[in-house]
Amino acid sequence: MIDISSHTALELEQEKSSGFQLSRVLTIVGAHFTHDTYTAFLAPLLPSLIEKLSLTYTQAGSLSAFTQLPSLLNPVIGYLDDKVNLRVMVILAPAATATLMSLLGIAPNYLDLVVLLLITGFSSACFHAIAPAMIARSSGNQVGKGMSLQMAGGELGRTVGPLLASWALLHFTLGGMFPIAIPGWITSLAVFFRFRSIPVHVEKQNSIREVLPALRRLFIPLIGVTFFRSFLVTALGVYLPTLMESEGASIWKAGTTLAIYEFAGVVGAFVGGTLSDKLGRKPVLIAVSVLAPITMLFFLQAGSWLIIPILILSGIFSLSAQPVMLAIVQDHFPSHRSIGNGLYMTISFICLSLSSVGIGILADHYGLHQAFEWTAIFGFVAAVLAFFIPKVPNITPDQYMPDMKE
Repeated sequence: MIDISSHTALELEQEKSSGFQLSRVLTIVGAHFTHDTYTAFLAPLLPSLIEKLSLTYTQAGSLSAFTQLPSLLNPVIGYLDDKVNLRVMVILAPAATATLMSLLGIAPNYLDLVVLLLITGFSSACFHAIAPAMIARSSGNQVGKGMSLQMAGGELGRTVGPLLASWALLHFTLGGMFPIAIPGWITSLAVFFRFRSIPVHVEKQNSIREVLPALRRLFIPLIGVTFFRSFLVTALGVYLPTLMESEGASIWKAGTTLAIYEFAGVVGAFVGGTLSDKLGRKPVLIAVSVLAPITMLFFLQAGSWLIIPILILSGIFSLSAQPVMLAIVQDHFPSHRSIGNGLYMTISFICLSLSSVGIGILADHYGLHQAFEWTAIFGFVAAVLAFFIPKVPNITPDQYMPDMKE
């Protein structure tokens, strides 16, 4: 819903000197905000869907997994974007995702719900495979800052999403939420009008075979970090309202708790990537990977008056790693931005899918509270593996700022 195109003279001068194109970045960030507002509907609606369709925790966890499943196509989407530019998918995604997520409540059975979420997942995969590369191309030599703004927009959307879904659930009921899809359509129109006069940019690539050694060197440890930290992120991002309601909280309180966590993630997302521009990617990644599981354990043991401040810290630390890892991928593959990002997002979404089902299985066998404790242990494993992330290669200014015609 955000289309920011006006600048002061100072902002224009800053963009010219650094290559950071603020209006383009903020337009994509605004689209990310709106898009992820709707993808955040699943968690607050999950208790109602469980009750309506008589789902087990494992089935409930599989819903998030089905949403992530189309991310298997991310490398293909990224490859095609580098070849022919698929920014039209970024334009359409907010409207498509808004429509589909607003229709979840009308699904009469588990299978129909799965179909809606699979289509939503494809829309989301297209957006998340392409948008970060568009941000990177518009960020000049401040890729970390660009990734931070991108992730902050998404986290802000995931903050608003639970509140909007909880409000709609109370006012429209589960099956009558379709009118709240309208802002998604408006956002797609805004992005279309902002980018329609900008020439399409296609990356100047080296052969993909030349970067295969770098892909292996980076992605082997990155897979481990992403897999183990995904359990902690999924527990809080998907199951937190269910945990709160199982312990006696109201629908509104459960949704508000998730919103607080996600809003803290806005701060974490912005600070993480920005600090990594100054302090280095790897030190920042290691630090937040250590602190995130610590705050999770404190959250699970905290009394009622301590839950909110600890949850804020948990949101900051657990959600600040993502922009840093996105920036690491962009730094390693400046001539293959979309395919590098597509590979990473595929790995990330597969890990989120596996962790969502895994947490559901643990919750069915041991209880949801104990499943949350296991996710903190997995978080410490991710912190150890972060030490094996390879050093970011030296990047020339020409690689940071290839053709600025997007």
